[in-house]
Amino acid sequence: MDIFYNFIKCLVFLIYCLLIANITFRVLIKHRNIPSSMSWLLTIYIIPFIGIYFWFFFGELYLGKRHKKIANRIWSISNKWLNELKSCTYIFQIKNSEVATSIFQLCKHRQGMSGIKSNKLKLLTNTKIIMQILIRDIYLARKNIEMVFYIWKPGGIADDVAIALIDSAKRGINCRLMLDSAGSIEFFQSPWVTIMRNAGIQVVEALKVSLLRIFLRRIDVRQHRKIILIDNYITYSGSMNLVDPYLFKNSSGISQWIDLMTRIEGPIATTIGIIYSCDWEIETGLKILPQLPNKTILKNTSNKHSSIQVIASGPGFPENMIHQALLTAIYSAKHELIMTTPYLVPSEDLLQAICTAAQRGVEVSIIIPLCHDSILVKWASRVFFSELLEAGVKIYQFKKGLLHSKSILVDQQLSLIGTVNLDMRSLWLNFEITLVIDDSDFGQNLLCIQKKYISDSQLIDKKIWSMRAYWKKILEKIFYFLSPLL
Repeated sequence: MDIFYNFIKCLVFLIYCLLIANITFRVLIKHRNIPSSMSWLLTIYIIPFIGIYFWFFFGELYLGKRHKKIANRIWSISNKWLNELKSCTYIFQIKNSEVATSIFQLCKHRQGMSGIKSNKLKLLTNTKIIMQILIRDIYLARKNIEMVFYIWKPGGIADDVAIALIDSAKRGINCRLMLDSAGSIEFFQSPWVTIMRNAGIQVVEALKVSLLRIFLRRIDVRQHRKIILIDNYITYSGSMNLVDPYLFKNSSGISQWIDLMTRIEGPIATTIGIIYSCDWEIETGLKILPQLPNKTILKNTSNKHSSIQVIASGPGFPENMIHQALLTAIYSAKHELIMTTPYLVPSEDLLQAICTAAQRGVEVSIIIPLCHDSILVKWASRVFFSELLEAGVKIYQFKKGLLHSKSILVDQQLSLIGTVNLDMRSLWLNFEITLVIDDSDFGQNLLCIQKKYISDSQLIDKKIWSMRAYWKKILEKIFYFLSPLL
């Protein structure tokens, strides 16, 4: 019996050593930044069993075999369609503003297309009004409606959107709805799924979460995009989930979530449509390529001086693209840089870019929520405050709710708006989308919104911050240790 137990102990120890060696090798051969690699190695060696568990669930970016196979081939199959789109030379902007030139060149070389012109843009900040405008657009739809959201929570005005979608499907509109399995768990447990499918709406549960699937793929890779496409001409994108702001997480005591959405009419809907098509194909295996832009309709579009690029991230899309775009935008700033984000856990490169911008004379402001829905991120973000404040960055804490808007404004000209938070999860893992907009009028509108955020915020004083309790500094360091893993 003793021999048997000794054999079992030796076998377990051998398996443990092989697992540690295997993970160490994987960490070292991956092109990770040093803080991330060190965090993983320390986690694995200091708390080995927990560290091994976290590695297998959160350490490597992978999808299920079917998802991965489709993701690897979607762009090669779409090349013919993309070449046809490039032949529509009337939609492409030839020249960009000085501050936007670098980022648009990056997008052109990595994504193969110049910026798209002839779009009518509108910034929307009130969630209830956004929903009302959306419901109107749904009822006016003539051909198709496509949606993807991270969260759809039934109740309140979200149900009004559902009813509008059902009515449109019943009158013959082709409706597709894709929702993240984890983010929209309440929706998939509600009767709305059956009601919608019975009405003819194609409802897809993206990146399904189940006990079986956690052994087959990474469970924290999420479909975080927020996109609405109507008739291949009207599109919405931004930070808003499909929820009633007066009902969503109202028991948390944080108050209402503050979001920002962009409604656009024009040919940019076509490029967003190809992103939706790829996401749909990854989940269903079916391709639904959008129609090419209508030249006749574009003649009536007045705004031909602006330019938009769409950047998508996630498996199957250009790697590291959003991170590169953020860095390029920050380094392009000459006078003013304003950023809003609910989650501030930047990469080392982004942190240095922001600090460097302030140190070379750019007026840099970062607006984050005072009250937070994530304790981990709240404490992890605080460790960056001292370095940012020391560099001259102004950090504002928004007091009137949870500021969920994700925006960057460079020199009041170049705007970045979308779903991307300034944290590792958005930068490296999730399916995200960012609109890069070169338009001075749009920039002025965004500036007004950001200034309103600032007026409803409190500025962190560098001296007072340096005098915070010692236990808080220790807690911040502990969460900083975990920040590359968040």
